[in-house]
Amino acid sequence: MAKNKKIYFTLTGMNYFLGQEFLEPGMKVKLKKEFDNQYDKEAILVLLDGLGPIGHVANSCNTVKGESFSAGRIYDLFKKKAEGKVVYMLDYGAVCELKL
Repeated sequence: MAKNKKIYFTLTGMNYFLGQEFLEPGMKVKLKKEFDNQYDKEAILVLLDGLGPIGHVANSCNTVKGESFSAGRIYDLFKKKAEGKVVYMLDYGAVCELKL
């Protein structure tokens, strides 16, 4: 992967948490590997300060949008935690930029 190339990921599953009505472009999110997730060994939880968990990094061809990377593609780019920024809001999720 070329240095300085932007990496995008899709934030999905927000309807299982708090919804997405409060999310806006520019908001900062935190990513945390979910080592104990029994359904996905590459699960990455997305959190927002003051609210806690708000969704997951998409990891399926049905949920990854546009040129976003799946959770599996970014999983090894950080140890336990990383940060991101919301770039675009979609009907069912958001596209965010990974900040390493």
